[in-house]
Amino acid sequence: MPSDKSFRGMLFLSLTVVGVLGNITVIVAFLLMIHKKSWLLAADAIVLHLACANLLVVLVRCLLEMLASFYMANVFGDVGCKAVIFIYRTSRALSIWLTFLLSAYQCLSIAPPGSSWASARALVAQNLPIVFLFLWVFHTGMSAGAILFSVSSRNDTSLTRSAINVEFCYVNFPSDILKEVYGAVQVSRDVVPMALMILTSLIILVLLYKHSQHLKGLRGAGQAGSGSCGAEQRAAKVVVVLVTMYVVLYGVDNGLWVYTLTVRHTMSSSLISDLRVFFASLYAALSPLVIIASNRKVNSRLRCGTQEKPLPGKTARLRSI
Repeated sequence: MPSDKSFRGMLFLSLTVVGVLGNITVIVAFLLMIHKKSWLLAADAIVLHLACANLLVVLVRCLLEMLASFYMANVFGDVGCKAVIFIYRTSRALSIWLTFLLSAYQCLSIAPPGSSWASARALVAQNLPIVFLFLWVFHTGMSAGAILFSVSSRNDTSLTRSAINVEFCYVNFPSDILKEVYGAVQVSRDVVPMALMILTSLIILVLLYKHSQHLKGLRGAGQAGSGSCGAEQRAAKVVVVLVTMYVVLYGVDNGLWVYTLTVRHTMSSSLISDLRVFFASLYAALSPLVIIASNRKVNSRLRCGTQEKPLPGKTARLRSI
C-alpha cells in the first residue's frame, strides 16, 4: 500500500473512531432522557440534532474514505460519488448551522424574563420542528450541485480544466464561472453563520459578565448568592469552546476551499481536498467530546443509565446546553 494512502487511511480511521463513539454516546444519552421523560428541552433537542448531523458527516465521509484508503471497500463509482458528496455537504452545513442555532438559543436563554428576547426564545422552542425542517430542505437544495457535477475518478476521460480533485472523485464543473459562483455560494453558507455565531457568543459573554457582577454586588450587600453563577460560567465556556473550534477548523476549511477555486487547472493531487475534509470532519468528531464533558444531563445519563438524577431548578435554565 502506498505510504500516503496508508497515512491518509490512519487519519480518517482516527476521526471515525472518535467521531462515531462520541456522537453515538451523546445520541444514546438523549434517547434515554426521551425514554424516561418523553420530552426534551429545546436546547437538548438542538444538541441531539447536532450530534446526528455530526455522526452523518463522520460516517459518510471519514468511514468510507478510510475503507477505500485501506482497499477494504470502495463505493466511489459515479453514483457513489454523487451520493457521498451530496450527503456530506448537506450534513456538514447542518452541523454548522445547528451550532449557530445552539449558540443563538443559549443567548436567548439568558435574556431577562419578560423581555422581548425571552418571548423570542419561547417562539423558537415552539417552532423548533419547523426550524429543523427548513434547515434540512434549504441545505439539501444548496447541495444539489454535488449531484450534478460529481463523477468518479475512474471516469476522468471527460474532465474539464475546472474540475476539483477529491481523491476518489472529481467535482467536474463545466466552466470556471460556474465553479467560482458555486464556490462563492458555499463559502457564504459558512461565513454567514460564523459571523452570527461570533456575535451571539460575544453577547452571551457580556450578559454573563454583567450577571456575575450583579451577583457579586448582592453577596457584598449581605444577601445570599445564587448557585447559578457556576452554571453560567460553564455555559459560557461551552459556547466559547464550540465557537472557537468552529471558527478555527471551518476557517481553515474555507481558506483551503478559496485556494482551490483560484487554481486554474485540475490538481493532480487531492492533498488540499483531503485537508479540507479532515478539518471539517475534525469538528464533527471533537464537538461531542465537548458536549460530553460539559453537559451534566449527558453525564448523568451515562453514569446512571435509566436512573434519573433531578437537576436543581435554579440552574436548569443554563444547563440545557
